[in-house]
Amino acid sequence: MKEIWMKSNMIGLAAITLSLIIMCAMAFWQIVHGKSQAVSAAERQIPIYCVETVENRVALSFDVATGTDDLQQLLDILKKHQVKATFFLVGSWVRKWPEAVQQIYNEGHELASHANHHVDMTTLNYTDCIQEVRGVEQEVYKLTGYTMNLFRPPYGAYNNQVIQAARDCGYEGVQWSVDSLDWKEYGVEDMLRRVLEHEKLEKGAILLFHNNTKYTAQALDAILTGLSAKGYALGTVSDLILKENYIIDSQGCQRPAG
Repeated sequence: MKEIWMKSNMIGLAAITLSLIIMCAMAFWQIVHGKSQAVSAAERQIPIYCVETVENRVALSFDVATGTDDLQQLLDILKKHQVKATFFLVGSWVRKWPEAVQQIYNEGHELASHANHHVDMTTLNYTDCIQEVRGVEQEVYKLTGYTMNLFRPPYGAYNNQVIQAARDCGYEGVQWSVDSLDWKEYGVEDMLRRVLEHEKLEKGAILLFHNNTKYTAQALDAILTGLSAKGYALGTVSDLILKENYIIDSQGCQRPAG
């Protein structure tokens, strides 16, 4: 009986010891995992969504991935208002309509990268991300001699790897703070209201439009008139962003460092 009692105690002690070991291991994993998450958040690579500035200025940007049906109208309206914009070009579009690329460039607008193909780059590895950035860069340079330095990922989809790959290629990532949602084709009045009454329409905002949509060309003239009436100076993304001595905060606002 004594032997059975001793064995029972030993089994109980072993079970308690094993439980303690498991609990300690779980606690250690949580500490390490939590620290890893904190470091990851602190090191998150964030593109520019807007700019902190005292100037009453906003930037106009167009994502260009399909067609040219309304391109001439867009360029004519921009010319009428004496406004330059930034056109983020997809490489496959550049190869299909090289004359359009040259026209945009010849009219003084800024050219920027929207990747070589309109794919979700968060699904790619680092090497493929580099190729997406470099592919459209080479196409545009061959046509215009222009070296791009701004990048917007397709679908606005990014992670640390995507933004870091772009920066390793000499590009600054750029998103937007005011989305016209023109691609959803809700109508002219919706676009006017959505842009001119947007809660983030303020100094340093970056506005997003697309080419080859149903209503953008119809709405653009009134939008530019409305922005001017509000006192905003309109221009390219490069006109707006800081080139040095800056930080990008957790909300994507680029601001002077220090």
